[in-house]
Amino acid sequence: MANHVVDSSIPLPPDAEGPMPTPAQDVSSASPPVVGRFGRGDEGYLALVWRRFRRSFVGMLGLVLVVGLIVISIFADFFAPMDPKLQTVSFQPPDTIAFQNSEGGFSLMPNIFPMVETTELDPVTFQPLTGPDYKNPTPLGFFAPGYSYTILWLIPANLHFFGASNGQPVHFLGTDKLGRDILSRGIVGSRISLTIALVVVLLTTTIGTLVGISSGYLGGRLDAWVQRFVELILAFPQLPLYLALTTLIPVTAPSNVFIAFVIGVMACLGWAQLSREVRSKTLSLARIEYVRAAVAVGSGDFRIITRHILPNVLSHIIVAVTLAIPSVVLLESFLGFLGFAVKPPLISWGLMLQDCGSFSVIGSYPWILSPVIFVLVAVFAFNALGDGLRDAIDPY
Repeated sequence: MANHVVDSSIPLPPDAEGPMPTPAQDVSSASPPVVGRFGRGDEGYLALVWRRFRRSFVGMLGLVLVVGLIVISIFADFFAPMDPKLQTVSFQPPDTIAFQNSEGGFSLMPNIFPMVETTELDPVTFQPLTGPDYKNPTPLGFFAPGYSYTILWLIPANLHFFGASNGQPVHFLGTDKLGRDILSRGIVGSRISLTIALVVVLLTTTIGTLVGISSGYLGGRLDAWVQRFVELILAFPQLPLYLALTTLIPVTAPSNVFIAFVIGVMACLGWAQLSREVRSKTLSLARIEYVRAAVAVGSGDFRIITRHILPNVLSHIIVAVTLAIPSVVLLESFLGFLGFAVKPPLISWGLMLQDCGSFSVIGSYPWILSPVIFVLVAVFAFNALGDGLRDAIDPY
C-alpha cells in the first residue's frame, strides 16, 4: 500500500493545532494505537483474568479472607491476645465487652468485664452461677502488652494486636476444660491446620498433574496400567484407610513425625482424583491442531507437555487446588476430632474439637464449639476464592 503524503502547498485551516507535517512524513505513523472494544488496548491473559475476577464479589471476599488467614497464621503470636498454653479457670464463659465504665456511663474505648461467681445457684446442677463483674472493668486497646514471643522465630516481642491494656487475662471466646483461652488457641492452631492443608494439596497437585498428563499423553499400556492403579485407590473407602494407617504410628513418636506421616497418608490417597481429571483434559488437548503440528515438526514429548499441554491444563489445576484446600481442612479437623491427627502440645482446629465429644459438655458450655467458627471461615474463604477463579479463568 502506497504512503499517503501531505502536500505542503495546501494551507491548514485557522483552527488547526500543531505543526504542519513535512512532505515526506507519513501521516499513518501518527495514528493512535488500536484499542479493544472496551478501550483498554491489548491485555494479557492474567490481566483479563484479574479484570473478570474483580467483578465477582464472592471471589474478592474469598481472596481477602484467604490473605487474612495466611497473615494471621504467620503472625499468630501477635494476633493471639493470650498465651495459648496458659491455664486459668476451666470452662470459663466469654467475657462481656461493652462501651461502659464502672459507674455505668459511656466509655470511648471498650472495656471487658471478667466473669465471676455470684451467690446464686443453678436450680438443676446447684453450681454457683457466673456473671460479669461491672465494678472492675478491664480496659481494652490495640498493641497491648502480653506474653513474650518471637516474630518469625527471630525478633523478640511482647505486644499483641488487641487485648487488655493492663496485661490482665481476657477470654473473648471463653476457656476450654483445662482453662486455656479458646481464641488464642484457635489463632495459633491455624498454623498447623493450614500448613497441613497447603502441604497436602501441594503434594497431591504435583503428583496428580504429573501422573495425569503423562498417562493421557503417552497412552498405550502405560495409560491402561496407571488407570487401573488409580481406580484401585479410588475404590478404597478413605476414612477406614486413614484410621488404619494413622494407627501404625507409635504413641511415643515425636509430634513432627506424626504430622509428617499424616501428611504423607493424605497425599498418597488424595492425588488420584486430580490425575483422572487432568488425564481427561490431556486426552482432548492431544488431538488439537497445534499439538499435532508440534509433533509433525519433531518436537519432543517433554517440550509438548510443558509448552503446549500444561499451560492449557493449568487453569483447571488452579481451581482444583483452591477447592481441595477446604476439603483437606475438613478432613484434618475430623481426624483430629477422632484423635488421629495432631498430638499435644501442638495445637490444631481438629484437636480443639475433641472437647466437644459429649452432648453434656456442649449443652453446659456451648462456647466450647467456637473452633467450628475457624473451620467455617477457612472453608468458606477457599471455596469462594475457587468459585471466583473458576468463573474468571473459564474462557467460555
